[in-house]
Amino acid sequence: MYIGFGYDIHRLVPRRGLILGGVKIEHSRGLFGHSDADVLIHAIMDALLGAAGLGDIGRHFPDTDEAYRGASSLELLARVESLIGSEGFRAVNIDATVVAQEPRLARYIEEMRRNIADRVGLEPQRVNVKATTNEGLGSLGAAEGIAAYAVVSLEKI
Repeated sequence: MYIGFGYDIHRLVPRRGLILGGVKIEHSRGLFGHSDADVLIHAIMDALLGAAGLGDIGRHFPDTDEAYRGASSLELLARVESLIGSEGFRAVNIDATVVAQEPRLARYIEEMRRNIADRVGLEPQRVNVKATTNEGLGSLGAAEGIAAYAVVSLEKI
């Protein structure tokens, strides 16, 4: 069993769509970033790459490469799954937490789980996504950004 941990954070900005777990979220602001800035998917990708000993998403999809400007993080996740598969690994489960003071995410969680499961070849029940606030503390609590944490387990195939 191989375990990986991932983390990502982006700030919220006006005039940008908010994408989390590959789902378009209704909100007045979106996350700033080179790709679609999906912090949940980015944390999961880093966890998968870390568990397989393959570095991080900055190494594979650098923000200095115009090929990734506005890229769908779900598509990048599928590429990560292919990469870890080519190294002889398969995801067993994913557990992730999104930290967002706003917006409320409960109604989007099941679609996020299905999107992630589909891209990594897991049954949706093997993908867990949780959402929490930062209880008004710090920059996340002031709704200046959104962060995500992920833990994954892989097995050698």
